[in-house]
This record gives sequence, structure tokens and C-alpha cells, in this order.
Amino acid sequence: MGELVEDEALRAERLLDAQAKAVELFAAVEERGILAPDVRETEASDAIRDLAGDLLGIRRYWHKRIVRAGVNTLRPYRENPPDRVLGEDDIAFADFGPIFEDWEADFGRTFVLGGDPVKHALRDALPKVFDAGRAYFDAVPDITGEQLYAHMVQLAHEAGWEFGGEIAGHLVGQFPHETIDGAKIASYIAPGSDQPMRRPDRNGQTSHWILEVHLVDREREIGGFLEQLLDLGPAAS
Repeated sequence: MGELVEDEALRAERLLDAQAKAVELFAAVEERGILAPDVRETEASDAIRDLAGDLLGIRRYWHKRIVRAGVNTLRPYRENPPDRVLGEDDIAFADFGPIFEDWEADFGRTFVLGGDPVKHALRDALPKVFDAGRAYFDAVPDITGEQLYAHMVQLAHEAGWEFGGEIAGHLVGQFPHETIDGAKIASYIAPGSDQPMRRPDRNGQTSHWILEVHLVDREREIGGFLEQLLDLGPAAS
């Protein structure tokens, strides 16, 4: 039993370390102004990739790297909208899944260019909705993925936005997780995911989860995105 507890503690430590490095990367992205007017989404994505390599030695990613701006922020992960140039008064988000020593991170944050109060309000709502979703997860011991997804949709509406994602998160762990579990609905926080989230994974170990918040305003054609570990680590705000 002692070995299992120690192993779970080590797994949690490695996931948190991977996320801490992702936080460091995104802080550097903001400090260096990589997401800026007249920069293409693909150019920004490549610049973040290069920075990750130079700063942290990251060379591998377990899912496609995403930078989306303007109307493209409405589009969910699985879509591939046309490349867009960031504008002077734009909103953009980055979603990266770097691998650190074979452990997956999945981290997303939203950036606002300019002073548009609605875009700033959207960005500022993301961590509040995340933290409310985490509080609900903490309060319901036998919660399922579909129950948490439904609650995230409700939280988005209560905050004055629409939930834009087909899922609200997924399992995360040691690479490769997506190759093994990508087709199984039980691996996602989504409709139809009816197993308790607090369950052993396929290896009999603790399941760890990423929570995704994708808020959109379809009338204004803007969206924002935030994601990080749900069951480990600090709050989003």
C-alpha cells in the first residue's frame, strides 16, 4: 500500500511540474508580446514552439498546437479554421499540450489586445467559471463527466456567456494518453461520459483530469479559452 501511495504522489508531482513549466512558458509568451497585431496565428504558434524549445527544452507535443484569434476563437479544438492575422483590438487564445519528460501538460490561456471592455470581461470570466466548476467537482464525490459538463454549460450561462466546447476536459497523464484513450467517451468531460470521474484508470491508478472552459459570444464573434489541471494544483484565478 505504501508503494502505491508513494507512486501516486510522484505521479501528481510530475503532472504539477509539467503544468508549472507550461505556466512559465505562457508568462514568457505574454512578456515577449508574441501575440501581437499583424502576426498570423501560425506565426505566433511557431514562435511559441520555438520559445518553448529555447526556454524549457520542449520538443514534443501530444496534441496539435493552437493559436486562434477573432472569429476563430469560436471554433472548437477539432476544427481547423483558416489562418488569421491578429488585429489591433483583438482577442486570442493559445492551447498547447507540451510533453515534459514523458508527462503531459495541457494549458490554455486567453490574451486581449487593446482595451475593448467586452473582450476583457470575457477573458476575466474564464478563471471564475473554472474555479466554480472545480468547486462543484470537489463537492460531488461520485460526479460523472456528463454531469460536470452540464454544470459547466450552466455556469457559462449564469456568467452571461455560452459554453462553446463539445467537451469540457479530458484525462491527462503519462504520454501517450491521446493515442490510447482518444476514442473513448469515458476519457472526456462530455455528454455520454457516465462513469464516475474518481475511478482508477486503465492501469489501476488515480485518474487525473484537465478542465477546459470555452466561453463564446456568437453575436460579437468572440470567444475565450482556459484550461489546466482540475484535480491537482492551484485555482485558476
